[in-house]
Amino acid sequence: MPDADIADPERRLALSYAPVDRRSSLETLWLLDERLAAIVAATREPAIGAMRLVWWRDVLSRLDQPEARPPAEPLLQRVALMCRSHSVSGADLAAMEEGWSALLDAEEPDEAAIRLHGTARGGPLFAIAGRLLGAEADDLVMAGEGWALADLGHRLRGGDARAFARKLASDRFRLVATRRWSGRLRPLGALTVLARRDAATAATILRRQGAPNRVLRAAFHGLTGL
Repeated sequence: MPDADIADPERRLALSYAPVDRRSSLETLWLLDERLAAIVAATREPAIGAMRLVWWRDVLSRLDQPEARPPAEPLLQRVALMCRSHSVSGADLAAMEEGWSALLDAEEPDEAAIRLHGTARGGPLFAIAGRLLGAEADDLVMAGEGWALADLGHRLRGGDARAFARKLASDRFRLVATRRWSGRLRPLGALTVLARRDAATAATILRRQGAPNRVLRAAFHGLTGL
């Protein structure tokens, strides 16, 4: 995956709603999340996948050490710059590894693993994104957990696991205010409004990312914040 290109078409669209001076940093954060996702998706031997994720967790944590020099890995170099520019903790980024590693131990994750994925991946991801965008909201972590669970609900193969992930996502979204998102937070708002719809769909229905109706809904949010 090229470091300069986000694979998810809807995150690429949401990125266009970010302030120009914050887009590169937000893109870097999302690229890191996609890199961890790609490791899980490509893993056939859980032990090997776990080692690769642990490598990322360790090098991200070491970014907090004074005078730390990250390995010459292009994405990691970008992450290090993002951390320095916005006072983001490498330890906070490393915490997302737990959310992805929870999916490695079984062909289909159990309920505890699904819950952990939402908490350890989605919550930190949205909280850090809010910091990068220079804005906050009380329910941003809950929105992130809901988004991650809804996203997982369309990645899983098993119908029962998909249904459980989407139910948890719906539960999280009930705690997220329906409001006009501020201009700076509209990249996250766009992802949230689409994820609300994803969470409400039956387990037998899979999303079509980049479909015209989804693009139009995200575009409407980008213009209005609703």
